[in-house]
Amino acid sequence: MLKRAMIAGLNAGGVNVLDLETASVPLTRFHCRATLVSGAITLRLSADDPDSVIIRFFDRGGSDILEEQQRKIERLFTREDFRRVRPADIGDIDLVPRSLEQYALALEHTIDVKRVAARRFKVVIDYSYGSTSFVMPNVLAKLGAEVLVVNPFASTKGTLGFDRDEHAAQVAALVKASGADLGALIDPSGEQLLLVDDHGTVLTFDQLLFVFLDLVCDNLLGDTVALPVTVSRAAAEIVESRGYKVLWTKTSAAALMEEADSPAVGFAANLEGGIILPGFLPAFDAAAGLLKMLDLLAGRDVKLSELVAHAPSVHLLHEQVITPWEQKGTVMRTLVEQTHGREVDLIDGIKVHHDSGWVLVLPDPEEPITHIWAEGDSAGDARTLSQEYARRIRQMLK
Repeated sequence: MLKRAMIAGLNAGGVNVLDLETASVPLTRFHCRATLVSGAITLRLSADDPDSVIIRFFDRGGSDILEEQQRKIERLFTREDFRRVRPADIGDIDLVPRSLEQYALALEHTIDVKRVAARRFKVVIDYSYGSTSFVMPNVLAKLGAEVLVVNPFASTKGTLGFDRDEHAAQVAALVKASGADLGALIDPSGEQLLLVDDHGTVLTFDQLLFVFLDLVCDNLLGDTVALPVTVSRAAAEIVESRGYKVLWTKTSAAALMEEADSPAVGFAANLEGGIILPGFLPAFDAAAGLLKMLDLLAGRDVKLSELVAHAPSVHLLHEQVITPWEQKGTVMRTLVEQTHGREVDLIDGIKVHHDSGWVLVLPDPEEPITHIWAEGDSAGDARTLSQEYARRIRQMLK
C-alpha cells in the first residue's frame, strides 16, 4: 500500500516508474545501473519501530544519495514544493522484464562457476525472510552446492522480528549438526552478510573483514581497498603487506559507495557486514559477497576456519556520549585545540593517533550523540583511551 501511494505520487509529478515489485536492496541498486534510470526508491518498515517507514533514495548509479541531497529533499517536502503536471503528462508504470534472471546471471559472471562447483560446498543459509531468497537458489544450483535453507520466503512480519544474534545462533547450530562447510546469514534487506565457519563459530564483523581482505588480496582488481575510518589498523596492515593501498573514507554508507565507484578500488567493506565488490556493483550486496567467498575459498582450497584461526585479534571499543546539538561544534573545536602536536586525521570527525592506539570522535548526524571509537594495543589501552575522551567531552558539557 505504501509503495503504491509513492508510485501514484511520482506519476502525478510526471515521473515514469519501473516497478520491481518485491526486490532486495542490491537488486534495486543493480537495476539503477542496468536500466539507466535517474534514481530509485525503496521502502520498508523499521524493525526498531514498526509504526515508522524507512524510505531510501538511490542515485542513477545505485548508491545512497549523500546527506546534503537528503536534506534538500526534506526541505522540498516540508515546503510542499512538488512538481505538478497536466493530466496529459502524468507518468507511466512499467515492470522490468526478467529482473531476477538478469541479476542472477550478472552474479554468476562474478565467479568461476566451474571452480566452485568442483569444490561441492555444503552451505547453510538463513535469508531472514528477505527477498534475496528469490535469487540465490538458481545460482547455487548451478554451483552444485548442497544447501540447507532457513526462512526461505519473504515475510514482513518475519523481518520485523529479525534478531541477528538469534538467527546467527540457529545457523551455527545447523552448521555443526549438518557438517556444512560454512553458514551464512543474509539480513532482510540483502545488504549485510554474517558468516559461520565449518566449526560452527560465528565470525565477528572484524573477522569477516580480515578473512575477505586476506582472500581478495590474492588477486585484487585495482590497487586500492576502501575502508571507513572506524576500521582497525590491522586491516590496513593486511592490505599493505600484500602491496596494495588503503583509502580511508567517511563512515557513512554513501561515502564508502562513492569511493568504491572509483576504477582504482577493487574492494570495500564496513564493520557491519557490508561487502562491496566494485567490479560487480559499487554497493553492499550480501549475495555477491557470499558467492565471492565460496569462489575465493575454492580458489585457495582452504577452509574458512583455517583463515579465521589466523585472523588478527583487535581491541576496538565504541561508546556514545549524549551531546546537545548546540554544543557539538564547541566540543569538536575544543578537541582539535587539545590535540595540538599529535597526528590527527580529519577525514570524518577527529581521529587522534596515540602511542598505544587511536581514538575517533564523531558527532552523530541524526541524534544528539557523539560517538567515540578507540583501538589500543590491548583491551586496557582501548578502554583507557575511550574513557579519557568521554571524560573530556563530558567536562566540556558542564
